[in-house]
Amino acid sequence: MTEPTGFLQKGGERLLPLPGLGVVYTKIWPGDPRKAPLLLLHDSLGCVALWRDFPEQLNVATGRTVIAYDRPGFGRSPNRADPLPVSFVEDEATEVAALCDALDLNRVALLGHSVGGGMALASAVALGERCVAVITLAAQAFVEERTRCGIEAAKVAFSDPAQREKLSRYHGDKTDWVLAAWIDTWLGESFSDWNLDQLLSSMRRPWLCLHGDADEYGSVAHPLRLNDQAAVKGELRVLPGGGHFPHRENGSLVVEAVRGFLQEKA
Repeated sequence: MTEPTGFLQKGGERLLPLPGLGVVYTKIWPGDPRKAPLLLLHDSLGCVALWRDFPEQLNVATGRTVIAYDRPGFGRSPNRADPLPVSFVEDEATEVAALCDALDLNRVALLGHSVGGGMALASAVALGERCVAVITLAAQAFVEERTRCGIEAAKVAFSDPAQREKLSRYHGDKTDWVLAAWIDTWLGESFSDWNLDQLLSSMRRPWLCLHGDADEYGSVAHPLRLNDQAAVKGELRVLPGGGHFPHRENGSLVVEAVRGFLQEKA
């Protein structure tokens, strides 16, 4: 048994080397090895710790191994200094594939929140049949004016040292980079035409899309466009009154939706 496989079965946390890509902080909640594990992809300001108790809830409800990781530059993964390329959402598929290789995952389900939702869809395309299902929470499909306005408002809020201090509890000395990677990228002119349309034309895995109709970072135009452009239509559920963090706002509903979907599809 290799060390990564042992890590998968025993659970816990560690810095996991990814050949050619550095290392990423990874945490595992072990479950039934007969079921495809569920890999979580965090949002633009997120990390493993900011999922809070959501991974454990999923682990208990589904009986599956749940895996969460910090992308380089976030949380407890090593620092990075380079700006994000325009293709950073699609590029994350390379890291996800390397993580699956490192953990010897032949089958995996993906769940992504916000920008992590787009990354999950990109990874599903790259992994092909190795990916058994995809779930997106509040995913963005393009750069909408509501998205930009939400980020502009957040930029003002994070000018308050108290707000930056709250974020630094999770990202430490990486906090300035994390904020810049989100704000400067999404508000930058070079990113204004970004969308997932071309990628979605190759997305053929079963998928569930959850999106709140009061999401401050994206209207229901996002899930509608995702579903319209995807080669395989997903199960779209609009959550009345839901904001950008459905797994925090209505965790039991989200967990049950994920459990039922994976039970049927994976």
